[in-house]
Amino acid sequence: MIKRYRFMALAGALLSAGALFCAPAGAQNNDDNYAPDDGASIVMYHRFGENDYPTTNTRLEQLDAHIAELKNGGYSVLALGEIVSRLKAGKRFPSKSVGVTIDDAYRSVYTEAWPRFKKAGIPFTLFVATEPVDRGLSRYMTWEQIREIAADPLVTIGSQTSSHLHMADSTQAQNVADIETSNAHFRKELGYVPKLIAYPYGEFSGAVIETVKRAGFVAGFGQHSGAFGATDTIDNDIYRLPRFAMNENYGNVARLKTAAGALPMPIQDAIPQDTLVDPNGNPPYIGFTLPTDFPRADQMACFSNHEGKLKLERLGPRIEVRMTQKLPQGRTRLNCTLPAGEGRWRWFGMLLYVK
Repeated sequence: MIKRYRFMALAGALLSAGALFCAPAGAQNNDDNYAPDDGASIVMYHRFGENDYPTTNTRLEQLDAHIAELKNGGYSVLALGEIVSRLKAGKRFPSKSVGVTIDDAYRSVYTEAWPRFKKAGIPFTLFVATEPVDRGLSRYMTWEQIREIAADPLVTIGSQTSSHLHMADSTQAQNVADIETSNAHFRKELGYVPKLIAYPYGEFSGAVIETVKRAGFVAGFGQHSGAFGATDTIDNDIYRLPRFAMNENYGNVARLKTAAGALPMPIQDAIPQDTLVDPNGNPPYIGFTLPTDFPRADQMACFSNHEGKLKLERLGPRIEVRMTQKLPQGRTRLNCTLPAGEGRWRWFGMLLYVK
């Protein structure tokens, strides 16, 4: 029997740190049967003010505009610990709930982003790949700086492995060894091991999820776009949570509003269940079901980053996505959206990976 495949999470140990969150704004209902406050989204950053790396950088004027929007736009900015604990308990989310994450522990997080987020009272999670820090690379923070940030109650430290490896292309033994190496350094430098992991490059598979679960992580985060909610959950969704990537080209305030205001899509019976694409089934068969008479379902559109807008075939509430081109090696991201009213979008994202 096909399990439900939704970016709506289940189970994991309640995080003890980083669970601070801002006071929620009042809920706003856009649909009669589906309240828009039942969900959250997460935004992801890397560098700040490092304009020689535009694909991973956020300019400082962009960051200032983002912080102003998060403070004044009616959002409920939640720490990832709060998001995971709500998912664990099956709790609904405050209206326009959003989490903030930063990957890779670049030094500009310490010099530029942290002071701004701290002043604004905005919590965030910093995902650290330990090897570049251990090597003392000039663009990265030092362990002393990471310890200073980690002491801030608004900050949660997460793992991004040791060597920032391609986990979906690596063996289980390689992934286990890399996680064990990073955990040893976290214990030595911080005195604890993080319970949240961001997959390097956003790449994961069913096998990778099982590895991080056995390693003790309680949630895992990708780099595919989407929103998620707290009902009708399945086991692995909390290990494939989506995030909206921000950078110079895709980092204006309009995009932040779209990402931070995104709503869940109540997808059921999605195929494929794993991100890995079968070499004998490329392009893959993609299908999912929406509840009967779901509002605006006829306005859904799906896109991939390699093929653009995709053809949809509708069989009642069942939607089948038709790709015509063979997926290339590496990552393909599928995004399906439909309007939710008041300028907001319901958003379902999926990662597909070819070894």
